[in-house]
Amino acid sequence: MILPIHTFGSGILREETVPVEEVTPELTTLIADMIETMHHADGIGLAAPQVGRRERLFVVDLSGIFERDEIDPATMPDQPMVFINPEITWESEEEEGFEEGCLSIPDLRDTVYRPEAIGLVYQDAELKSHELDLDGMLARVVQHEYDHLEGILFVDHLSTFRRRMLKRKLARMAEGDVEADYPLAPVGDDAVA
Repeated sequence: MILPIHTFGSGILREETVPVEEVTPELTTLIADMIETMHHADGIGLAAPQVGRRERLFVVDLSGIFERDEIDPATMPDQPMVFINPEITWESEEEEGFEEGCLSIPDLRDTVYRPEAIGLVYQDAELKSHELDLDGMLARVVQHEYDHLEGILFVDHLSTFRRRMLKRKLARMAEGDVEADYPLAPVGDDAVA
């Protein structure tokens, strides 16, 4: 089922997430719905808060950009990926700037500087533990989605000057003046299942 995506100004995007303790039919359905929603919106990542949930969970699928961005699928884990209860264990000192966007902030993109590489521990959809060292596009997408679990949006990484430049557009979005080619949650609809 395609879920509506919460946009900038929705309180759930700033709330603390809670660890997933067990695999339930509801969790399995949520994961499948999040993957379907991400694909429907042409996204490459989606975190639970973006669909109005507090579970510490996000999904990623870079398979649609392998050819476009010359990513070698042989070097990537199977897609889509499910990250439950992730924790970043280390970050490289080197940072790289890259233009980011977000399904929760439609039609707005800007350059964000993030560590080039990270270490991550997480659980998969079966709550089996994994540890990965990530770099490149996968590291960037994981950091972006991880931020969602911490109540951080990519615009929070922008300079004060850039945030001032975007202030009016973000204020309109927070008031509900936003459109996308995928279902959006009504402004003020922060109900959590």
